[in-house]
Amino acid sequence: MIETSCHCGAVHLTIQNAPTEVTDCNCSICRRYGVLWAYYPTSDVEVFAPEAGTDVYVWGTGRTAFNRCKRCGCVTHWSATDPARRKMGVNARLMDPEVLARARVRHLDGAVTDEYID
Repeated sequence: MIETSCHCGAVHLTIQNAPTEVTDCNCSICRRYGVLWAYYPTSDVEVFAPEAGTDVYVWGTGRTAFNRCKRCGCVTHWSATDPARRKMGVNARLMDPEVLARARVRHLDGAVTDEYID
């Protein structure tokens, strides 16, 4: 079990397993956020946040909702706007460095080809 949180601790996540792989995406939003995404089935992650404690940003095709803490501004995760997708991304940079150090970093060309380039 992995527990992680935003900087202020208002939003925290409990995850079934440590990531074995994380994705560094160069699309226009991910490179600005500076995140590394660990992908999970939605059933493997619990998100705890105070009521109205997060802001959500949806852009482009509207398929992905990026969530951040309203208090400290940390991007915590993304979720699919279509619940049938049953996949989400957790900002692995919020995890303890020891957990992140064991994960392989993959590089995704989300800006052009949507293919891994490593």
